Amino acid sequence: MADTTPFYITTAISYPNGRPHIGHAYEAIAADVIARFQRLQGRRVRFQTGTDEHGLKMARKAEEQGRTPKDLADEMSGYFRDMCDALNVSYDRFIRTSDADHHRASQAIWQAMEAAGDLYLDRYEGWYSVRDEAYYDESELVEGEGGAKLSPQGTPVEWTVEESWFFRLSKYQDYLLGLLKTPGFLEPASRRNEMIAFVEQGLRDLSVSRTSFDWGVKVPGSDSHVMYVWVDALTNYLTGLGYPDDMGDFWPASLHLIGKDIVRFHTIYWPAFLMSANLPVPQKVFGHGFLLNRGQKESKSLGNVTNPLALAETFGVDALRYFLMREVAFGQDGSYSPEAIVLRANAELANSFGNLAQRTLSMIAKNMDGALEEFTQADADADLLSTVKNACAAELPREFEELSFSTGIEAWMRAAYACNQYVDEQAPWGLKKTDPERMKAVLQTLYMALRDLTIAIQPVVPTKAGALLDQLGIPDSERNYAALHDRDWFNRLVASGFNVAPPTPLFPRLELPAEAE
Repeated sequence: MADTTPFYITTAISYPNGRPHIGHAYEAIAADVIARFQRLQGRRVRFQTGTDEHGLKMARKAEEQGRTPKDLADEMSGYFRDMCDALNVSYDRFIRTSDADHHRASQAIWQAMEAAGDLYLDRYEGWYSVRDEAYYDESELVEGEGGAKLSPQGTPVEWTVEESWFFRLSKYQDYLLGLLKTPGFLEPASRRNEMIAFVEQGLRDLSVSRTSFDWGVKVPGSDSHVMYVWVDALTNYLTGLGYPDDMGDFWPASLHLIGKDIVRFHTIYWPAFLMSANLPVPQKVFGHGFLLNRGQKESKSLGNVTNPLALAETFGVDALRYFLMREVAFGQDGSYSPEAIVLRANAELANSFGNLAQRTLSMIAKNMDGALEEFTQADADADLLSTVKNACAAELPREFEELSFSTGIEAWMRAAYACNQYVDEQAPWGLKKTDPERMKAVLQTLYMALRDLTIAIQPVVPTKAGALLDQLGIPDSERNYAALHDRDWFNRLVASGFNVAPPTPLFPRLELPAEAE
């Protein structure tokens, strides 16, 4: 029975003071794989991504360019939406924090926190990083060149003095400690341990408004203040569901998928704001690692910032998606390069899976006139189909449920290798003359295995998998994970008179661009 419970997944909303880089693409693709996987499980999925457009960083960048922050945000946000569309990211809403309903939601949660007695007016003096949009205690700062003070992320900080509204974060210390120790709330474990240590040092009340600029959500009843950008940024997860009106049954969020550098905001500040506003906290926050360019963090100064759309154009969207999910143990830092993408895609998508599909369908079209028929399975056939079924219907879904994408794809890949080994052992090209009935059994066994392999890998390579399922004649209604347990699908397909046409190659071998060689 399919699981129809609601599943709400969000990415962090991207700060659009620059164009999208590979890290933005990585998170969006991972979230899309999860959303597609859950839909194939039968879940009702809501998937949200978008841009975080307020704050001092955007205001200053707009000023440098002689334009309004809204004008800058409109342009830059468009690049992020275009990236998601180009990478086949199946979001339900692309939210912008400059949207009118978001201002309304942010003011509503502010009023709820105020009604709880958790906001008070005082004076803020301390260190602030414009680049991180974060406040830091003196004890957290590190020394840079020439004795300059830097944030723990290595970004410049400046001493800030202004009137500010404060949130009583200290009030929620014990509650947050209990939440962080709740199994499954924050993963991986390394992030959880960091946050527990942070809270155990003692929490201080948080400055949650600014008066030195006005690009943001106005504080209700205090118009000279705009909300601290993180109050409004985090509230986007509620806005997209209709807060402060009825949010339906999608809240609390099933999963906030974020980068490891913003775990503090999502697992300390955000649950405290929600608790104050009398709202449930998210079920899980997962802080994934960084994607490194040949082992180096991307930066403009190193000149190694990668445009993800250029990679997708060069290698294909599905090949890029496959590489990112297969290559990196999710949650850890990973590395990529054009050479690594070509190597992985050619070895697995082209040579193994793509070639398997091409050979199987070509031989059925040529040697059986494309006609499928019922057949008796030999032990070798049943063994192969059992191996494939276990990988596709048990191992891959179990690993994907745990966000262990590379492990799940590895199980799937082993099943593809088993199919290729079976082809070599059975040698159907030789059976055509010696035992044509056996040849048909072998080819149709491979056909059945291909169908399972293709259904299973859909979340990762949705376009190519969809095209192959079309070639296989699988109806749209039979492409979900429940269909992997359907024993009668092949006989129904035979009875329908479906005919296998000569196939179109789906995964041509990739070549390394000349400039990358």
